[in-house]
Amino acid sequence: MSKGLNKVQLIGRLGIDPETRFLQDGKQVTKFRMAVNRSFINKEGDTIEDTQWFNVEAWSGYAKVVEQYLKSGDRVYIEGRLRTEEYKKDGETKYFTKVVVQELIMLGGPNGNGEHEVEDPPL
Repeated sequence: MSKGLNKVQLIGRLGIDPETRFLQDGKQVTKFRMAVNRSFINKEGDTIEDTQWFNVEAWSGYAKVVEQYLKSGDRVYIEGRLRTEEYKKDGETKYFTKVVVQELIMLGGPNGNGEHEVEDPPL
């Protein structure tokens, strides 16, 4: 059986300041929401702006980098994998998909200036 591929690449801006928490075993996880914008022209010739929101989760070394250097409005490149979790609410099963960071490049603040690549930070 061949291996599958679960990979996503995003360039966008943090929609909120990152939130960090520590698990009982001491591992650090930092979460944030990321907005990715695109524009296109519809059949009528109007320019349409479309924003998609992604829930992002960074662990260990990447969690430390995100917590220390990123804030709402900062532009970032994220490469990662999708992970879907399920939970029960009012007796109904709900699904929640997030991007788990595997590579991160900071593209600068709200003006998008400055680029800083983070590769394999210490765990």
